[in-house]
Amino acid sequence: MNLKILLRHQNKKGNMQKETHIDWSSLGFEYLPVDSHIRYRWENGKWDKGRLLRKHEISLPIAAACLHYGQECFEGLKAFARKDGSVGIFRPLENASRMNRSARRILCPELPEELFMDAVKRVIEANRHFVPPYGTKGSLYIRPLMIGSGAVIGVGPSDIYDFIVMVMPVGNYYKEGISPVKAIVSDAFDRAAPYGTGSVKVGGNYAASLLQSKIAKKEGFPIVLYPDSKTRSYVDEFGTSNFIAVSKDGAYVTPDSESVLPSITNDSLMALARDLGIPVERRPVALSELPDFVEMGACGTAVVITPISEITYGSRVIKYGSECGPTLRRLYDRLTGIQFGDLPDEHSWLETV
Repeated sequence: MNLKILLRHQNKKGNMQKETHIDWSSLGFEYLPVDSHIRYRWENGKWDKGRLLRKHEISLPIAAACLHYGQECFEGLKAFARKDGSVGIFRPLENASRMNRSARRILCPELPEELFMDAVKRVIEANRHFVPPYGTKGSLYIRPLMIGSGAVIGVGPSDIYDFIVMVMPVGNYYKEGISPVKAIVSDAFDRAAPYGTGSVKVGGNYAASLLQSKIAKKEGFPIVLYPDSKTRSYVDEFGTSNFIAVSKDGAYVTPDSESVLPSITNDSLMALARDLGIPVERRPVALSELPDFVEMGACGTAVVITPISEITYGSRVIKYGSECGPTLRRLYDRLTGIQFGDLPDEHSWLETV
């Protein structure tokens, strides 16, 4: 990636001056330190007012609950530069709601909606020059994170928590962008157990997918589709994204499963499909149906939509075409058009900074 960050020496007051030179067209989906992040602490039953911090490290007790017992949850959302010069955050209140759902599941304190929005807006304003300009196809990725940071040795929740929001400029998650990729159905590992934490956004779900993902990538498959863990006969989701497909009669189909993370992108695509008169089916999807679909994709904040060209299921290879199908392309263009301000935001999804 052709990207440079130039750091100047501290001035006499100890303030670091930073100058950035970024080739926006070469951005990938990678960590990039920016000027600052914001951090709030929960202690003695309440959140503080938060601080913008320039250091990109965090100090924790070696017995922190997040390190030993995985008490952490996170979110992912994006902000976009629009043609009129404004910056719009895509559906942040949905992320706030989903983060609180995760927090309740693992006994973290909930975040007041106004605190979540304050955090996101303050950190964007502090790093506004890192928002990729309109026309570059890039965005500012926003990663809220909550961790149990108090020392705990017996299994139990922390008594201290940190809520952190970091941002960074990003391009496409997959360098191919909207180009279709190959996928494989996992036959050896599960992503989440029935009645477990598959429907909330905690790090353990992703840790569980790392080994299968590494094996699949060595075999030429960028993404893995996980079946339900109980019967292994129904579709759950891809390792980092929801499953979507288009049936032969033109319906938008996505699984209804309690082990799947409710995707804000998927919810948005379903709303747009209904706007366009496309039937939407949210239902159990049998693996045996995979050959019956005419288009297939993975959807999520990072990717928006990644079309699937073919999927390997056991000894069978099911092909969907080397180009993005017309329905998924239409939905992709409509959603990204709204995000970048090129199409009307009829659902009032964008919060202006």
